[in-house]
Amino acid sequence: MRFCYGVLAVICIVLAIIGAILPGMPTTVFLLAAAWAAARCSPRLYAWLWHHPLLGPSLWNWHAGRKVSRRAKWMAGICMSLSAVVMFYNIPQTWLAVTLTLVMLCVLVWLVRRPEPSAD
Repeated sequence: MRFCYGVLAVICIVLAIIGAILPGMPTTVFLLAAAWAAARCSPRLYAWLWHHPLLGPSLWNWHAGRKVSRRAKWMAGICMSLSAVVMFYNIPQTWLAVTLTLVMLCVLVWLVRRPEPSAD
């Protein structure tokens, strides 16, 4: 089972790094999943994630009260908006594009309501 958690952690880390670089791809979700899996397979991998200069701050913020940075909120909103526009142009079933856009809107409302980390 540790091996499976390890594979899942590595896949999620790769996806989180891609998400940090590529607009439209989530980072935090994959990072949280990677940390969860790493905690179950490798304390060393978990510590590496926790102390990583790029990935660590998101974990710290989430751990310190499920906080999300303003930048992450803005990026998520922009990416969801662009995704909605692309869906309306490319999905022939309007009802499907509307449904997916409403789901993204609900997620965005939830995300915006998350507290932001203090600017220490």
